[in-house]
Amino acid sequence: MDKHLSTQFDSELNGVSARVMELGGLVESQIRNAIYALSQFSDDVAAQVNDGEQRVNAMEVEIDRDLSSIIARRQPTARDLRLLIAISKTTANLERAGDEAHKIARMAQSIIKSGASRSLPTRDLNVAADLASGLLRKALDAFARLDTVAAVSILKEDDLIDQEFDGFVRKLITYMMEDPRTISASLDLLFVAKAIERIGDHAKNVAECIIYIVKGEDVRHATMAQVESAVQ
Repeated sequence: MDKHLSTQFDSELNGVSARVMELGGLVESQIRNAIYALSQFSDDVAAQVNDGEQRVNAMEVEIDRDLSSIIARRQPTARDLRLLIAISKTTANLERAGDEAHKIARMAQSIIKSGASRSLPTRDLNVAADLASGLLRKALDAFARLDTVAAVSILKEDDLIDQEFDGFVRKLITYMMEDPRTISASLDLLFVAKAIERIGDHAKNVAECIIYIVKGEDVRHATMAQVESAVQ
């Protein structure tokens, strides 16, 4: 590839990468608003999240279309091809994280419309939600820098979200046993907790994509020792 074509290719890659970061920012906003809607019993904010879902989906389609065009025209190889594949996977994970925010908003609306008591332990989900949203932000920052050290750190932090999820489930079971009238709304909260856990999983997947770009190693099902060995 001559210098002129190389410069064009780099410009196209930078453009797509910027779009991925824009999508990531939108998804982060969706997650924050969905959790706010739940904790504050705000049907209006939940509706805004539901409306934003269409924009998330549209951006995923746009980015995939651009990636397909670049691959067809440039026929990249080696690291450039890995980068494009990883961008596609990252985009898919961001869209799915957006789907989880949409689920949380829908569950919030269900809880609000059911007339459930505000004494439901909705705020207990804030810690896990902050961890998941923060992990996604770190994953995007690491992606922008192609930082494998940060990527490994993200993989380790995902365990904290799993621990929060397990603890919340135990508390929710106790809550339902004490007041069976809360079972329906509590089950909605269980779905919310699972959605938050899945957001953390998607952040983890983005971190794995970073390692794939830089090292050419697929660490999706690797042990932590294998991951650390791969990035050395």
